[in-house]
Amino acid sequence: MKDYFDFKGQVAVVTGCSTGLGVQMAKALANQGAKIVAIARRKDKIDEVAKEIADTFKVETLAVQCDITDTARVNAAVDEIIAKFGRIDILINNAGTGAVAPAEDITDEQFDGELNVDLGGTFKMSRAVAKKAMIPAKYGRIINIASMYGMVGNKVAPCSPYHAAKGGVVNLTRGLAAEWGKYNINVNAICPGYFYSPLTKETLDSEFFQQNARTMIPLSRYGNEGELDTAAIFLSSPASGYVTGVILPVDGGYTSM
Repeated sequence: MKDYFDFKGQVAVVTGCSTGLGVQMAKALANQGAKIVAIARRKDKIDEVAKEIADTFKVETLAVQCDITDTARVNAAVDEIIAKFGRIDILINNAGTGAVAPAEDITDEQFDGELNVDLGGTFKMSRAVAKKAMIPAKYGRIINIASMYGMVGNKVAPCSPYHAAKGGVVNLTRGLAAEWGKYNINVNAICPGYFYSPLTKETLDSEFFQQNARTMIPLSRYGNEGELDTAAIFLSSPASGYVTGVILPVDGGYTSM
C-alpha cells in the first residue's frame, strides 16, 4: 500500500512556530515523519516547541530564532538550517500579526508593520529558502498562511492593513507559483477563517463574535484544532504535485457568501 502523506526524510520549516496554529501544523507534519524547524522571535518558546515535538514524535527538530522582517537574519537562519539538515523541502509561512482599529485611526507605523511582517516576511523567507535550497534541489513546497480576510472585507473587526497584507500574500502566492513552477516548486496559500490562537481568543470569545459566527459562517462555528492541519499536510506532500497557485479557504464557508 502507498502512503501518500509520508514525509520521512523531509525537512519542514514553520515560521510563527511558538504558539497557536504554527505549532499545530508543525506537529501535524512531525506526525507524518518530517523533521521540523521551528522559527519565531521568542527563543524560549521555540526551544520548548522543538523539544516537545522531538519527544512526542521522535523526529529531529531545530529551533531557530529569527525576525522574518530582517533580511540578514533570514538568510543566516536558512544557512543554519541547511548546515544542519542539508535540505529544505517544505516552508510554511505562518508568522503574522494583526492591527485592529478603524482605518481612519490606523497609524503609518501600524500599516507599515503589518505589511513588513505579513507580506514582507513571507516574501523574504520564500526568497531565501527558494534560492538557497529549493531551486538547487529542483523541488519544494511553499504554503503561505494568508486569511479569508485576504479575500474579502469585513464589518465586525476593522483591520484594513491586515486585509491589505493578506491580500498581498494571496497574489504573491500566485506570482511565485507562476515564476517557480519551472523549478518544481509548488506555492499555495491557505486562507483560514476564525480559529482560536493567542491573538484571537479574547475577540472570538466575545458574545458579539459568537453571534456573528452563527450568522455569517455556513457551518455556524469556529474552526476546531486540527482542521487546518490536513490542508497543510496535503499541500506539503508530493501527492499535491499538480497543485500550485491555489488559494484554499478553510473557513467553514465564510467566503462562499
